Amino acid sequence: MNVLAGRDPRVVLVTGGLGFIGSCLIRHLIRTSDDTVINLDKCTYAANPAGVAEVEDSGRYTFVKGDICDREFVDRVLAERVPDTVIHLAAESHVDRSIDDASAFIRTNVVGTFTLLEAALRHWHGLGAEARATFRFHHVSTDEVYGSLGATGKFVETTPYSPNSPYSASKAGSDHLVRAWHATFGLPAVMTNCSNNYGPFQFPEKLIPLAITKALAGESLPVYGDGSNVRDWLYVEDHAAAIDLVSRAGVPGETYNIGGDAEVTNLTVVNRICDLVDELAGPLADGRTRRELITFVRDRPGHDHRYAIDFTKLTESLGWQPRASFDTGLRQTVAWYLDNHAWWQEIRGRSYDGQRLGGV
Repeated sequence: MNVLAGRDPRVVLVTGGLGFIGSCLIRHLIRTSDDTVINLDKCTYAANPAGVAEVEDSGRYTFVKGDICDREFVDRVLAERVPDTVIHLAAESHVDRSIDDASAFIRTNVVGTFTLLEAALRHWHGLGAEARATFRFHHVSTDEVYGSLGATGKFVETTPYSPNSPYSASKAGSDHLVRAWHATFGLPAVMTNCSNNYGPFQFPEKLIPLAITKALAGESLPVYGDGSNVRDWLYVEDHAAAIDLVSRAGVPGETYNIGGDAEVTNLTVVNRICDLVDELAGPLADGRTRRELITFVRDRPGHDHRYAIDFTKLTESLGWQPRASFDTGLRQTVAWYLDNHAWWQEIRGRSYDGQRLGGV
């Protein structure tokens, strides 16, 4: 199935395009299509221009700095750029930071999404009939809105929401707003809920880049609780391809789950990272293996035990499947961080040095 055959070039507005997933999506769009891409980003602590450096000289890429909570600004961008598609990724996304202070999560994820929806609705109403028919608003969300699974089962698109952290609650709120703006006002919106992403350019506060950078630095590797929590891991380039596909071919009003078919415990993830760093970077100076750096620490409050995504709907309706296995993707990711010391070391020196967050 090739639902993208003969696709027409679009004007795509990506919010949060200096973030980890957003920058990967922009690189994907510029590489694989003739789309014109406008990157709207507030430039918060997690934004990094290096993620879009390879496309900055493209005549089809433009960066616009601004806040999605600023309605006048968003209206102006939509009026000037006239996008065919809005792909909304701008969000505060780190659970631990939401535990320390939830205010930014409510502002960006809830109020920001509301503001963007209102502006997009006005923009859509102002389009001609043909443009109205093809316009799409694509909201990118997370599997964390569904809560925690037991030992069996997987999340499907109709799983009831049961968020357990301030972050997931804020994303659940934004999801409900998108659904309501479609149902009430007819805004042609689609939504995706993804599992845990990993890959190059991920800010080193999340589990995989944190473990890689600490292992490379020879520092203690913290694992929450006993490390038995399970996540389904999705390579970010596979996620970008899925977002592109759904934004073009998804049915308005529908939600599509995106998973990597790679359920692994957190301890297993860290052990694999240790082994890969030992293999690719050589042993520690004192002869220890990286596994000897692992330290079990107090668990995160409200830590969901297990996530797992059933993405059958996306496969059967649009033909998408993940291409990277977890072993392949993780090896590529470790190698990237090894080859890009300067990138993550600059972040650790500037805005995040690997300290524990969400430790209430």
